[in-house]
Amino acid sequence: MAAFGRQVLDWHRLIPLTWAWMARQTPHLGEQRRMTASLLRKLTTASNGGVIEELSCVRSNNYVQEPECRKDRVQCLLEKEWTPVEQGSSELERVISSLLDMGFSNAHINELLSVQPGASAQQLLDIISEFILLGLNPEPVYVVLKKSPQLLKLPIRQMRKRSSYLRKLGLGEGKLKRVLYCCPEIFTMRQQDINDTVRLLKEKCLFTVQQVTKILHSCPSVLREDLGQLEYKFQYAYFRMGIKHPDIVKSEYLQYSLTKIKQRHIYLERLGRYQTPDKKGQTQIPNPLLKDIFRVSEAEFLARTACSSVEEFEVFKKLLAREEESDSSTSDDERASLDEDEDEDDEEDDEAEDDEEDEDDEEEEQL
Repeated sequence: MAAFGRQVLDWHRLIPLTWAWMARQTPHLGEQRRMTASLLRKLTTASNGGVIEELSCVRSNNYVQEPECRKDRVQCLLEKEWTPVEQGSSELERVISSLLDMGFSNAHINELLSVQPGASAQQLLDIISEFILLGLNPEPVYVVLKKSPQLLKLPIRQMRKRSSYLRKLGLGEGKLKRVLYCCPEIFTMRQQDINDTVRLLKEKCLFTVQQVTKILHSCPSVLREDLGQLEYKFQYAYFRMGIKHPDIVKSEYLQYSLTKIKQRHIYLERLGRYQTPDKKGQTQIPNPLLKDIFRVSEAEFLARTACSSVEEFEVFKKLLAREEESDSSTSDDERASLDEDEDEDDEEDDEAEDDEEDEDDEEEEQL
């Protein structure tokens, strides 16, 4: 009996040790719960004078997910049923919990909830969920929404429709990060404008479907570019520089401005360091690689590719600008003279018609 009593006392002493061990093994549970409560204390304010009001109840989250849910956490979160006690507070708590499950940090959630005051917490969660489903990680999503908060005002139906369209263009599954950094308005611009750019690249520039996808991924700025300017840039590369389609795509040529392209190409050409290939694609001198012409800084371009000084290049750029101004003014004069000639021809035709009418009138009078 005495031995049994000692055993019971030993069990009682082990109970606090067991709870302490469990706390050490699962520190993230308490930490995430404290983070959620902390955020709710910061973000839930009373309407009378802005006094901060703590939620009396914080939902206990089960962060141990099933294997299926781990594969697609966002889909599980979207399909999960919630039973809020207080609509506003429970919705905010649910959104914060969902964002934590997606991998957003405490600081990121705090800033995202305040980046667009007009958007609701549920709207924020819906938009972010679409970005995650497109293959973006939390950090790029946070950067994009901070840079372009107007995306949070998009109707979720439009967002999902545009996401589906981008997948058809091959811009899903992680390929959207660079596009969003460079051209976040891809979600707000008219779909017809995107279609026009894609059609130009396919039909007039004769790029393949795979090449168009690579161009949109590596050079998203083409979506903002004037179509006439974009077509001329391609023609300059293909006919003037002799660059073929695969090299245009590989070198990311279309992301550079036409001014930069012409300055560096013509400068190398006049230095005798670049030559347009003949019909067989051959040159008398080896041309430098396109990445050594366009993808490097101006200092590196002058030092390694052109082997020239900064002063010489600056003088050349001024002379080239004057040449282009002169050419444009000449073409304007020629166009104006052509218009004047057409006007004179029209006047002569009108006079000839008047003379014929007068002759006809005289003949009628004689008769």
